[in-house]
Amino acid sequence: MKLICANSYQDMSRKAANLISAQVIMKPNCVLGLATGGTPEGVYKQLIDWYRKGDLDFDQVTSINLDEYVGLGHEHEQSYWYFMQKHFFEHINIRPDHIFVPDGANPDAETVCREYDQIIQRHGGIDLQLLGIGVDGHIGFNEPGAAFELGTHRVRLQQSTIKANQRYFASEADVPVEAYTMGIKTIMQAHKVLLIASGPAKAAIVREALFGPVTPRVPASILQMHPDLTVVLDHEASACLPAEFTA
Repeated sequence: MKLICANSYQDMSRKAANLISAQVIMKPNCVLGLATGGTPEGVYKQLIDWYRKGDLDFDQVTSINLDEYVGLGHEHEQSYWYFMQKHFFEHINIRPDHIFVPDGANPDAETVCREYDQIIQRHGGIDLQLLGIGVDGHIGFNEPGAAFELGTHRVRLQQSTIKANQRYFASEADVPVEAYTMGIKTIMQAHKVLLIASGPAKAAIVREALFGPVTPRVPASILQMHPDLTVVLDHEASACLPAEFTA
């Protein structure tokens, strides 16, 4: 594990974007596993800025997103497809047929999950997987207790996750209660994993995930076993780490 402690959210975003841009430059036709949510927004803004300056080219890049809400189609403003278009894809030159997000509008979980795993396999796996972390240690929508050996699957969201995502909806009642997500097995098969976290609410779970026991109770703890894991934290998210890692 390589641990990078940044001074601020902006610094964290830039450092994480540096790692993604290096991947794109070294392998122009790479496969990026991308994430949604508030934490990676700054990363995408930085990548867009470098693209506009002519420093990056996404023409050959493939994006395979982590997850999607069940019941939300691409046109829904709170779907993760919509999020990625608004915050990243429509600002760069990635090809539309190189973008993959689970089909949340399709209620046939077996078909959606099987086809998504086939998409990942057909593209040779994920070169770099970007992850955030929930306050309960979930990655993607793999909630505490999720089996480590699962591929893409349908999951019922825990109340803590629904409450955390309420800020994006009119009310808690509007938050979907299920999602399609890459499984832990899929994430662990990525060639590289980049975990980012910011803010004081993430400090305790970051320590537990990175330095506690590896257990399904904290899904992100399995990342300790990944052979090429980089973690980028802002100052607040690193507050509970052992002193030797923040000096």
